[in-house]
Amino acid sequence: MSPRKSWKGASVQQKTVVIPDLSIKELLSVIPVMDITIIVSLCKLAYAMDALLTPEHITLPCSPLYPLARFLSWTVCTFISGLFGFGLWGIGHECGHYAFSQHKWVNDVVGFVLHSAMSVPFFTWRYSHGKHHAATSHMTREQVYVPRTRSQLGLPAFNPAKEDRLGSRVSSEVQRELWDAIGDSPIGAMFTSFAYLTAGWPAYIFANSGGQASYPKNTNHIDPSSVMFRPEQRTLILVSNLGLLLWLAAIGASISRWGFFEVFRTYLVPYLWVNHWLILITFLQHTDPLLPHYRESEFTFQRGALSTIDRNLLGDFGPLAAWFGAFATHGVSEVHVLHHVSSKIPHYHAWEATAALRARLAQEGIELQGRPGGWAEMYRVFRECKFVEDEGDIVFYKNAYGLAAARPVFADHTPSDSGVEMGGKGE
Repeated sequence: MSPRKSWKGASVQQKTVVIPDLSIKELLSVIPVMDITIIVSLCKLAYAMDALLTPEHITLPCSPLYPLARFLSWTVCTFISGLFGFGLWGIGHECGHYAFSQHKWVNDVVGFVLHSAMSVPFFTWRYSHGKHHAATSHMTREQVYVPRTRSQLGLPAFNPAKEDRLGSRVSSEVQRELWDAIGDSPIGAMFTSFAYLTAGWPAYIFANSGGQASYPKNTNHIDPSSVMFRPEQRTLILVSNLGLLLWLAAIGASISRWGFFEVFRTYLVPYLWVNHWLILITFLQHTDPLLPHYRESEFTFQRGALSTIDRNLLGDFGPLAAWFGAFATHGVSEVHVLHHVSSKIPHYHAWEATAALRARLAQEGIELQGRPGGWAEMYRVFRECKFVEDEGDIVFYKNAYGLAAARPVFADHTPSDSGVEMGGKGE
């Protein structure tokens, strides 16, 4: 999004984003109806390399290279283990949708075991995740990655004389005011991205960070009385909490038995990578300057489902890395739009169904394949997606200068004023 200097400030050539008017029946009509072993093998390989990289077995130019080589071998193995571990997380996620097995009890048991082993309160998360699917990109009912508005961030009030609501034109004065209030330094974006990737998951579970802003301050996924839950869900929420306690007990017992260092390099580091991939993938699936967010009057389930985006995980490192990222994680980043259209489709049928869905959406001028998912894209999106306006039934993210990369247009190519009556000075 390159700004053009004009209008005593800047203007941008916005991309028009088609707002879907397809029914869910139309979308569904086009859809045709190994991990644990790999992770254990990677740990065995790391131990083998650890034993091999010694002066008795291999000659290196100087002694400091031996610990460095062992460190690098463990780094590679834990990185790959984290990718496959997130693939297991995805299997647990399918269990939460009852897509893994035709038997409800199998989904419950497998999902509870897999997710508890990765600090996920399975049943609790399933309840809030179901709400996420029911109201994806709804400004007041979405559960996660909800955009903050201009007023929620305490930014200067919208000035119709110096900027337009859709973010195509902003005066220099307003740009300076927004920049001073928000800030957008590269270092700041890098730090925020790093904080999200390392602490984003526990912050969401325990403090609703990045969740629905209208919820009370102490909302979390541990307290059965949290506003997002119903009284009849209390028992399974407590079962989920028990799963987390068993997870902590297992870590403690393992440290007592094998020592912290062994547990750290064989489990905790891959676990941190799993959390990292969870945040990176899901954040980029639901956050982009070209994705619309809806208020009640314009929201439908299918519009919410189609306000997500597919990305090739690790695709910015080339086609081989993109293939490996998709293989290790069961394509969870690559077929996400389909998952929101029909969450009952398991990953092993998702590729074929995605191809059919994309072909149908292309007929409407809708393309939901974004840039490759990776660290560079996380950094770009953080800088482009700062806030949305308090008014408007269809809103897009604006950057730190108040400029938006997209504006809505309906399937018949009728431009939309986003639910705001236009015509003020400068608009």
